[in-house]
Amino acid sequence: MNPIKTGSRVQVHYVLRTGSADGEIAEQTSPGEPLAFTFREDPMLAGFENALLGLSAGDSFRVAIPCAEAYGAESEDHYIEFPKTEFVGDDGEWDDELFGEGEVIPMNTPDGQVLYGVVSEVKLNSIVIDFNHPMAGEDLFFEGQVVAVD
Repeated sequence: MNPIKTGSRVQVHYVLRTGSADGEIAEQTSPGEPLAFTFREDPMLAGFENALLGLSAGDSFRVAIPCAEAYGAESEDHYIEFPKTEFVGDDGEWDDELFGEGEVIPMNTPDGQVLYGVVSEVKLNSIVIDFNHPMAGEDLFFEGQVVAVD
């Protein structure tokens, strides 16, 4: 059996819970569709990879990653207010459904990077968009099994 090491092509099935090991399921792989990544090369949480280091196909894992080591605390600085005029369509109209509270909005940075934010508040002449990571402020709890290591 090959143990997981830098450069290994890894496949895992997992369940991710937030808040506690018995908390709400935030994410999970589907049967027959494991998460596949190159160890220490593809962007993954360091705490997740540290828990997998040295494991082999068939091994199970459980890891708790505190908020500070995952996506950090939620930051008020990541709530940004924009005038509604920046979001009117080609027809000059504002779309209440597209920009309702809770809707995910793609935005481009000046250098062309796409960021996704969530509309957190709609005001008379502006909207407030939350650019925190969706799991910011959450302790993460992974449980799963290594499917393959190449």
